[in-house]
Amino acid sequence: MPKKRNNAEQIVTKLRQIEMLVAQGRTIGQTCKEAEISEQSYDRWRNEYGGLEIEQAKRFKELERENARLKRLVADLSLEKQILKDVAEGAEGQRS
Repeated sequence: MPKKRNNAEQIVTKLRQIEMLVAQGRTIGQTCKEAEISEQSYDRWRNEYGGLEIEQAKRFKELERENARLKRLVADLSLEKQILKDVAEGAEGQRS
């Protein structure tokens, strides 16, 4: 059975539902089973998304994606710079 991926809004919604059920006296294990997630996922999500509203979670994920894109861009530019530097040093060595 393939893993089901939840987006940020779904995660925040599930966390809120679990919190409400726990406040009504259910255990974390029961509520996680009903939400079809493991307790490990609940703990991980709570650490990452706990206290966030749905819109904040969306923005958080957008910023994570943008950060990853910018890191790739910096890595690409650093590689290009190093290549140009190596080519320039090679050209100087041939002139001498």
